[in-house]
Amino acid sequence: MGSRVEILNEGGFRSDGRRQYELRDMTIDLSQQGLADGSVIVAHGLTQVLVSVFGPREAKIRSHTIHDRANINVEVNVAAFSTGERRKRTRGDKRILEMAATIKSTFESVVQTNLYPRSQIDIFVQVLQQDGGLLQACINGTTLALVSAGIPLLDFVCAITGGVHSTSPMLDLSLLEENDIPNVTVAVMPRTGKVTLVTMETRLHVDRFEEIFRLAGDAGKVIHGEMKRAVKSRTSALVTAMGSGPRVGGGDLADKDGDDRMNDY
Repeated sequence: MGSRVEILNEGGFRSDGRRQYELRDMTIDLSQQGLADGSVIVAHGLTQVLVSVFGPREAKIRSHTIHDRANINVEVNVAAFSTGERRKRTRGDKRILEMAATIKSTFESVVQTNLYPRSQIDIFVQVLQQDGGLLQACINGTTLALVSAGIPLLDFVCAITGGVHSTSPMLDLSLLEENDIPNVTVAVMPRTGKVTLVTMETRLHVDRFEEIFRLAGDAGKVIHGEMKRAVKSRTSALVTAMGSGPRVGGGDLADKDGDDRMNDY
């Protein structure tokens, strides 16, 4: 059954007041969470996830050890209060397992696992709130958590969800829009322009796919800019807290070197 709420009105506005290509507000909190080596809370609008990274460390299960690279382990947990359906999803839920497998396959080609042979990198994703674009939030959060943990990546991975209402493409879909229109999630590496993930749970006409794909690439660059600003801001705060701010000997040069390294991404 179609939604009773108008997805896109004649004035070009969506149900939440955004334009077709307008993204929801993205908030990033890179402060330390528990004992994790790297963690972040990411929100796209009302969709919010907490991602924690542990490792690289010795694998707890011997069969998970790979002799020439690190093994990436991903676990997704959905809080019962995160959605309106109040359905408790266990770790064995098919949808949760599929999402964990998707996140793992997305990052296996991005994380430089060859630097950590016979070790394991654990990624734990906790879904706190859902309002569409869940996979994109999980992927963007995982990128930032890995960066926070100091694990080397070939590039940032920036994900976005897009869809088509009638003939009008839209970006960063809410839950209402995801349930009503065909959609696709695309993850890109902005610096290299490579695509690490394209996934669809609904049918999307081939004539519309190319346009959505192009728009998703442009949106990925916008999200990449937000990620870089958050990482640089967090890094500057940590340097200052350690008493190595710009006024300490060599601080200006160190800050410049750090900025240059961030610009490489």
